Amino acid sequence: MNLNLEADSSEEGKKLLEQWSAAADQSFWGFLGAEMKVIRDGYAEVYLDIKPHHMNLIGILHGGVYATLIDSAMGLVAMAAHPDRAVVTTNLNLNYVSPIKEGRLIVSAEIVHQSRKMVSTQSYARTESGELCAFGTGTFRVLGS
Repeated sequence: MNLNLEADSSEEGKKLLEQWSAAADQSFWGFLGAEMKVIRDGYAEVYLDIKPHHMNLIGILHGGVYATLIDSAMGLVAMAAHPDRAVVTTNLNLNYVSPIKEGRLIVSAEIVHQSRKMVSTQSYARTESGELCAFGTGTFRVLGS
């Protein structure tokens, strides 16, 4: 995983991104090549520079890559809201709008609502020029007491 701490990240966000980077390198994140870019106040951004191995058989970004990035961006923002607890996806809803074949995909996520045990989020996957490719919502369970 590439870690590129944007000036947009809060100081706490930068600390969380640094903390998560070592684990991410050895996980699916590292394999995928996604970049955690911004964490701040209920908001996160992740980037992916699209490579040939991200494509499906018809030459567009594989739907599973969208799903992974959208779920992961929403998971990051939920984790940042509860940094001392484990957070897991309980519901993921995706809508595919427009294909992308090359360039950078930018996925933003934000918290819509949260309680002590649940975090509801929304996410948008866009091209660098701002064209919407996919969007989704997710619900995350905060584990532990």
